[in-house]
Amino acid sequence: MHRKSPLLAQISWFRQPLIGGAPRRVLQTVILALLIGMISFGCSGAGSSGKTLRIGIQEWDENVAISNLTKVLLEEDLGYDKVELQVLPLPDVFEGVGDGDLDAFQDVWMPNHKDRLSEVSAGVDHLPAWFRGKTAYGIAVPDYMSDVKSLNDLNRAGTDMIFGIEPTAAFMPKIEKKVIPGYDPDIKLVASSTPAMLAELKNAYDEKEPIIFLGWSPHWMNATYKFRYLKDPKGLEKPFSDPSKLSTIVRKDLKEDDPVAYQLIKSISLTEEQVNALEAEINASGDPVKGVESWLADNRSVVTPWIDRAEKTQES
Repeated sequence: MHRKSPLLAQISWFRQPLIGGAPRRVLQTVILALLIGMISFGCSGAGSSGKTLRIGIQEWDENVAISNLTKVLLEEDLGYDKVELQVLPLPDVFEGVGDGDLDAFQDVWMPNHKDRLSEVSAGVDHLPAWFRGKTAYGIAVPDYMSDVKSLNDLNRAGTDMIFGIEPTAAFMPKIEKKVIPGYDPDIKLVASSTPAMLAELKNAYDEKEPIIFLGWSPHWMNATYKFRYLKDPKGLEKPFSDPSKLSTIVRKDLKEDDPVAYQLIKSISLTEEQVNALEAEINASGDPVKGVESWLADNRSVVTPWIDRAEKTQES
């Protein structure tokens, strides 16, 4: 014999004749609305906050990694309904945060992005650096290209092109307008995308073929491939080749509108080893969210202080 559930019992009572002269249809409507509300509340769960967040991103591996880490923590630990990651051209990302159409961008390279930041400074908060390692950026070649150690050696590289990344990346115009004319090699810069450049690097590296490409750290390529950044005796790559700080911008009123997200994003802090390991997990899984979840399984102690600060903000 099946036991009648409490909810079914309430519905059975609802069907019984009413005592007195109360209008049946009105009271039935009220009771039904209450029951539907109870069912809806039970299905929604306590963690469904209705909060959403919009983060602009580039297809740079460290940007994909930190943005998806933020997404997973907000959705799975802090009860956000959705964190939307929008891939946009770099100028649109800065403009979007400055105009309030986006809530954050977590891969500001300073001083590389100094000019872009100055254009939107009135509409954003620039948070302290989240990356605790030492960055690197420059034209690079695999170690097996032993005759190429400097930008003066590019004509001996055995290739007539430098594989670049997105044309909107701040370093790209510098290479095209300053570095190549300054060293005057018989070579051209090919703009593409970060994934496309990395695919070319893998293919060339596997076959030990000559390739010139843009390298940077933090990035998993530094742990996967043996390569070197070419010396720049004329200093034409500066200031991009100087160590940079990786930081975040958020829209000006995010702290007031959404203090929980603001506190979490502000609390994030990662070493070079942690960033490279996170990127490696994402690459191995083939899915950013699954990669983040795999990394979190072994690094929960890293993110717990960030969650705690955000939860204290939530409680207050």
